[in-house]
Amino acid sequence: MTRHVIDRRKSLPDGGRLRHFVEVERGQGETGAHPASMTLYERPKSRNEALRVREYLRIERGRTA
Repeated sequence: MTRHVIDRRKSLPDGGRLRHFVEVERGQGETGAHPASMTLYERPKSRNEALRVREYLRIERGRTA
């Protein structure tokens, strides 16, 4: 029994699936993540240690927001 005519995939002459995979690969770069995401990830973290200690002390004293 053969498949119905509609059940058969048509091969795209321009390589549609491959073209989309290549576009995704180019957009994500070598690391597999978007370049903007990698820039944010690599950005140095600046933290206010005094604020952090103050919040821990507030919690320790039993004060809630």
